[in-house]
Amino acid sequence: MTDEQMRYPIGKFTAPVSYIMEDKRRWITDIKTLPGKVRHAIIGLNDRQLNTPYRVGGWSLRQVVHHLADSHMNSITRFKLALTEDNPTIKPYEEADWALLPDYSLPVEPSLKMLEGIHQRMTALFESFTENEWDRTFVHPASGETVSLKKALALYAWHGKHHLAHITETVKKF
Repeated sequence: MTDEQMRYPIGKFTAPVSYIMEDKRRWITDIKTLPGKVRHAIIGLNDRQLNTPYRVGGWSLRQVVHHLADSHMNSITRFKLALTEDNPTIKPYEEADWALLPDYSLPVEPSLKMLEGIHQRMTALFESFTENEWDRTFVHPASGETVSLKKALALYAWHGKHHLAHITETVKKF
């Protein structure tokens, strides 16, 4: 893969045209199974390999794992805000700056455990949603976009697969 292909190894996110139940079930399964797939993808990697960037100027595999935990921790908060408030404005965060914080040099196990717990809780929430709850929204202040929870589900399912592909494509090079 070229460096640009490694940036978006599964392509950029495209919002679905419709949100049928079958799609939502598939995205929920993607969320449910992501932690195990990430764990499987990095098992046996040494520190040198975990510290390898997936592309020039990109994050290391270690940073990708920590980022997934942080991003999906933020996502469950966004879902819960939208479930308990009317169209709340969520708080964005500087992902690139977070990736430079000292905890991003830790072993990946704490973030794998976070991801497992967060995804178990997300799955429980998603499997209980009514159609009205899928239509609830939040506002992302950076874009000004009003995002439905069904679109956020599709986005976070894509996000997990996107970063998993960063890991798996990089591991193929070892």
